[in-house]
Amino acid sequence: MRRFLRDNGLTLIMLALFVVFLASQSATGYRVYNQDQTEHGEETVSFGDYLTSGHFVETTFENWESEFFQMAAYVFLTVFLFQRGSSESKDPDKQEAVDEDPRSKAEDPNAPWPVKRGGIILSIYRNSLSLAFLVLFLVSLVLHARGGAREYSQEQLAHGGEPVTTGEFMETSEFWFQSFQNWQSEFLAVAAIAFLSVYLRQQGSPESKPVAAPHSETGS
Repeated sequence: MRRFLRDNGLTLIMLALFVVFLASQSATGYRVYNQDQTEHGEETVSFGDYLTSGHFVETTFENWESEFFQMAAYVFLTVFLFQRGSSESKDPDKQEAVDEDPRSKAEDPNAPWPVKRGGIILSIYRNSLSLAFLVLFLVSLVLHARGGAREYSQEQLAHGGEPVTTGEFMETSEFWFQSFQNWQSEFLAVAAIAFLSVYLRQQGSPESKPVAAPHSETGS
């Protein structure tokens, strides 16, 4: 167990923080939602009902959507784009191990089974990280739209308007405003770490170059 915790500590701590913050979001969001309901003379809801409400689903998945979009784009763009001196970039002046043809390792007994299998399985596997993030982005996008449509329809009905479908909500400025306000912050954060890691250091972190490394040295 101790070895398992050591070997998986980063993922476990991140998941624990995710659970804590998601629980905190749901608890505070529940209070905000019911307070708004009361101010508009409408019935409050139970915590269980809130977790399936458009308000909770929309706010949760619009954030997940931007995170997965950022990661999908970052993983894919770093295949062929560079930032000299950044710990987040490949070195533009040399061949990196990640660019090697995986078929040359097909006979390695420690190679993952898709590498040994080859063919279409390998073609998918060699792009599986960006594809996984892309799928997660698209799923989150749809759930954001579905939750947003429910929340938007509720607001429309409260003001004498008409409810909308998920497709109709995706055509509104509200949906794209929600998406763009998250997307811009995610890509700003990626640009910041790509550039700042050229000149700044964090000793002990694999996201940083060694403290004594020259600014021009690219890669971690």
